[in-house]
Amino acid sequence: MQTQKALRHLLSTEFWLRGKWFFLSIVIGIVAGLGAIVFQFLSQAVLWATLGCGAGYWPAETDGEFTRFSKSETQFSPWILIGVLGAGGLASGLLVYGFAPEAEGHGTDAAIEAFHHKRGYIRWRVPIVKTLASAITIGTGGSGGREGPIAQIGAGFGSFLGTQLKLNARDRRIMLAAGMGAGVGAIFRAPLAGALFAAEILYRDADLESDVIIPAAISSIIAYSVYCLSLPTGKQFTPLFGEHLGYSLDSPFELILYGLMSLVLVAVGIAYIKTFYGTQDLFKKLHVPRGLRPAIGASAAGVLALGLLKLFHGDMRTMAVLSTGYGSLQEAVNVDGNVGIQLLLAIAIVKIATTSLTIGSGGSGGVFGPSMVIGGCLGGAIGRMFHTFWPDIVRQPQAYAIVGMAGFFAGCAHAPISTIIMVSEMTGDYKLLLPTMWVSTLCFLLCRRWTLYSKQLPSLLDSPAHAGDLLVDLLEGIRVSDVVRPLDGVTVIPEAMPLEKIVRVLTMTQQSYFPVVDSEGRMIGIFSANDLRAYLYKENVWQLAIARDIMIADVASVTPEDDLNTAMRQLTARNLDELPVIDPKEPGKLIGMLRHKDTIAVYNQRLMEHKQLVAE
Repeated sequence: MQTQKALRHLLSTEFWLRGKWFFLSIVIGIVAGLGAIVFQFLSQAVLWATLGCGAGYWPAETDGEFTRFSKSETQFSPWILIGVLGAGGLASGLLVYGFAPEAEGHGTDAAIEAFHHKRGYIRWRVPIVKTLASAITIGTGGSGGREGPIAQIGAGFGSFLGTQLKLNARDRRIMLAAGMGAGVGAIFRAPLAGALFAAEILYRDADLESDVIIPAAISSIIAYSVYCLSLPTGKQFTPLFGEHLGYSLDSPFELILYGLMSLVLVAVGIAYIKTFYGTQDLFKKLHVPRGLRPAIGASAAGVLALGLLKLFHGDMRTMAVLSTGYGSLQEAVNVDGNVGIQLLLAIAIVKIATTSLTIGSGGSGGVFGPSMVIGGCLGGAIGRMFHTFWPDIVRQPQAYAIVGMAGFFAGCAHAPISTIIMVSEMTGDYKLLLPTMWVSTLCFLLCRRWTLYSKQLPSLLDSPAHAGDLLVDLLEGIRVSDVVRPLDGVTVIPEAMPLEKIVRVLTMTQQSYFPVVDSEGRMIGIFSANDLRAYLYKENVWQLAIARDIMIADVASVTPEDDLNTAMRQLTARNLDELPVIDPKEPGKLIGMLRHKDTIAVYNQRLMEHKQLVAE
């Protein structure tokens, strides 16, 4: 009996409304965490079987990463490397374009588009195809990141769960975004940043999807915990780039140098975005089957990597332009990292090309990871240059690599807040928060015209997800007094006017609603032209009936100080075309009439003005 009672309470509407996001967010977090584990395992398995045992190339990883497969003694073979890259691109392309074309590219854009334009709906097969295709792309050496696939995996499950539970479009959108944040928080070991990323990445301007933050935070915490529990004891709950880097701001004069670095990051960021989408457009024009394009792009990326390897006389660190490239980033941020300025610059520039070829051709992978590598290597090179000229001011040039990571992606992706937090969580150190905020803010402001995520919308007001909110927000900002039709233009009917005379008045005006007033001019009722139709063919009552007989005494009204949202609710609830406006200080004193069409006209005018302001 007690069990049945508890079950009824659990399924009650009030309890469900209060606790549903807590339980749903936990479920999404668990699945996103498991998805991150599966994706990481598949990526490493493909890498071990192809790049490692086949081509003899083992990409370096970060200090906090855990590799589940032991390295073989296979000798490095450039030709086999090209073959592996081409085969991986081919397999990924055939898989994506054969089963889920929307899984192409970097994935995050697809989730953003689903949030804004598809009512939060993602086909159930997309996360599965994305997982397999991205694991193949990255595992065979394609230059891509992990966040795009993981974001789409989490977003896809959130959308699937919302659909199965028959939730409305708003709730499904929130679950999609929560899954996206959970995946990012897990794979980068940055739960707080994952929650903010999900709310921030949807828009180009400084807007946040506030409804998403709490569900995404819960999901991100759970996903992060599930993922970390799969790691060995020494790697659990540790930052991605290891602990105890210990960098800080040595001098306030460094902020000037960090500001100069921002200008370089923005210039390279714009070049990165234009190269990426230019390459994407180029591949779309190729007269070859879509499934073959990723193979061409990946093979071309391999050729570039081998060319860079030869240019630096066989230095295998140049191969960071393939796969994730986190190894070079780790060396750039390490205190004892022995990497030169030329090598860091070369990796940053060529990484732009290899990522554009791999993902722009239709390959499956993220662009967040490559952006971190590009920004980190570029920042590391700039920091070392500054150290050469001003060693007393720039004592820790490695810190510029960390700040460069944040600034570069903040500008390219228009996500400064989540990026600041993410880089701090990935490095386990908040001592560089001040320069990171400074550089990320500058890059965000200077890169406003360009974005790496083409499906982002400018602001909440531009999203179809908030079309209804926009109507309410604009109407709440307009008073009835701004729209009311003055009493001078309104025909008022005395309560004692005979019906015969009312009919004659009706023929001389286009007015639809007629307020009825008493001898003192106070409004006591109202009737419409439609209300008179019942009397038109009853001439015997024309001399007997007066206005008081046909009026409606229960009158809905508004005051001049009411907003148009309140007025619109009155109009729609009673299916009216006009509302009387009454003076709140003198009950019954009629000020004028508010027409429904005038309300809509003012709303449309304000909407156009706002859109022009946003465009400017």
